[in-house]
Amino acid sequence: MLLQGYGSLILEGTFATIKLALLSMLLAVVLGLIGASAKLSKQRLLRHLAAGYTTLIRSVPDLLIMLLLFFSLQIWLNNFTEWLKLEQIDINPLAAGVFTLGFIYGAYFTETFRGAFQSVPAGQLEAAIAYGMNPRQVFMRVLFPQMMRFALPGIGNNWQVLIKATALVSIIGLIDIVKVTQDAGKHSMQLFFFSIIGALIYLAITTLSNGVLIWLERRYAIGVRGAQL
Repeated sequence: MLLQGYGSLILEGTFATIKLALLSMLLAVVLGLIGASAKLSKQRLLRHLAAGYTTLIRSVPDLLIMLLLFFSLQIWLNNFTEWLKLEQIDINPLAAGVFTLGFIYGAYFTETFRGAFQSVPAGQLEAAIAYGMNPRQVFMRVLFPQMMRFALPGIGNNWQVLIKATALVSIIGLIDIVKVTQDAGKHSMQLFFFSIIGALIYLAITTLSNGVLIWLERRYAIGVRGAQL
């Protein structure tokens, strides 16, 4: 057989990678919205905290942050359970990966959303308020749809990079595409072949993602191109 019996394991690893990427993306988007709001806040403390967060994350390699967060949290958790005289609790690799990648890429989404928020004309927000909309309606009906149009290119770029960054989580024990294909290659003595399989899977995921992103860009550009023409 082409995959020598490793097909089901590779499929499971692919699903684990996709799950990790989607959950990390969700967390990163939430943190990005919070961070962007903090950076644009009138409160100086919030602006400084957000600036410190983005500066720190963008200055330290992702792999180093992952190792520091994972092993530091595991050590603290071990000390805590030992202090309470409980059984040791091992951090789930998927949960650790989601938390770490979400925390890292939340900094990049912060900058993406900050720029997008600032690109929305302030006059439209003022007009919505004057029309009688409450803050939630202003955000959902005016700010968010236009912000997304400006943010989508950056979101797409961050998503593509995040997908590749999921490979880092294999070092903390997650059974993902990289882990499965590397193990299959070592056991079958065909490391190059299974590495190519892993690369093709990542290529397929990013290609499908590009299709979705193109559709979203067209969706949020409805009515804009015609008005510009």
